Amino acid sequence: MPTPQNTPDTQEAALARVVSFFEQMQPGDVSLLGDVYCHDAHFKDPFNEVTGVPAIQGIFEHMFKTLHAPRFVITQSIQQGAQCCVTWDFIFEFRNFAGGTPQIIRGASHLVLREDCGTWRVAVHRDYWDAAEELYEKLPGVGAVMRWLKRRANA
Repeated sequence: MPTPQNTPDTQEAALARVVSFFEQMQPGDVSLLGDVYCHDAHFKDPFNEVTGVPAIQGIFEHMFKTLHAPRFVITQSIQQGAQCCVTWDFIFEFRNFAGGTPQIIRGASHLVLREDCGTWRVAVHRDYWDAAEELYEKLPGVGAVMRWLKRRANA
């Protein structure tokens, strides 16, 4: 995914590559994360905080192992220089639960780009989403308790 030689890369092109990568990502693409992330990139979401491409690859390998048909749909992107924000829908099915009902987690990512060997890549990736509402409430058993707690807190 790097840009062809003799063609200057831009921050806008980098964001387009990142969006395309995540929207098309399949299990075999996890090994290509170094094409969009700096070698020392920092990644944080509600469950993980890691540094380096191998650690980031581990997160996405785990995603493909534990979920059925996970995919991202980027709904919006905003960019100001190296600072980017993308909103997304993460669509998947739980592998170990009956029903096969597609689930959707809605969230946003703050990305910071950095030029790395002539190519702009992601240096910082921070995901923001509500784990309680978007995930725990959808789990059998746990979901009922979470919904009850939410009703009690709102009363």
